[in-house]
Amino acid sequence: MSLVVREEKDFKFVDEGEGQVLMLLHGLFGALSNWEGVVNHYKKHFRVVIPMLPIYEMPIKEAGLIGLREFTERFVAMKQLDNMIIMGNSLGGHVGILYTLANPEKSFQVSTYRQFGFIRKYHGRVISAQGKLRLHPRTRGVYLLRSECGFERLVDEVFETTKSIPKCMRIVAIAKSAQRNNLALELPNIKVPTLLVWGLNDTITPPMVGHEFNRLIPNSELKFIDKCCHAPMMEHPEKFNRLVEDFLVHRN
Repeated sequence: MSLVVREEKDFKFVDEGEGQVLMLLHGLFGALSNWEGVVNHYKKHFRVVIPMLPIYEMPIKEAGLIGLREFTERFVAMKQLDNMIIMGNSLGGHVGILYTLANPEKSFQVSTYRQFGFIRKYHGRVISAQGKLRLHPRTRGVYLLRSECGFERLVDEVFETTKSIPKCMRIVAIAKSAQRNNLALELPNIKVPTLLVWGLNDTITPPMVGHEFNRLIPNSELKFIDKCCHAPMMEHPEKFNRLVEDFLVHRN
């Protein structure tokens, strides 16, 4: 079942279910459909909210992590969200970290991050991976290992996006912003319980990055999924949801 996108003021978003808020933040090339397995699983017990980050539409001068964090802050204020669990994939996790660090007054019970953020020396892999994607069909394994996860659709979406020069300019600006934003010194300031779920075969942010984040974030747990690359919620939705659920039950 496809997700229903709502519009309110200047925001587009998904809002499903009732209960404690679970806010999902997508990545640089992430589509809302990437989250269907998570939404359908958790909307029975949570209010699942996904703001559509304006990666391709935001003013070029604002295209960067700070602009995306401020957009998220405006969205949260508009929807009057509180006591949230934040879950982000790739770039979305990076934005989630910055939001959490900038808003310590929010009473987060748990923050859950997936393959989030980039320590500077590894970030070049993101840009190089986008180049590899153009070598289709030999790109399988850069983002997804399992062909049934919608690999062809993902490649088509990326190709379509990169046909637009304005969109490419924003993508590059945001990627460079993330590269400059070294989180290593800030990660120890995250005090909320944090779950890191990493694909053991991730070639974009490899497992050693997960170990480094686990070391730097005081109250964190690191879990790996085998035969999984950069999108565990798509490649292994049942395993991913089980890890998150176990973490939430244990922490609560």
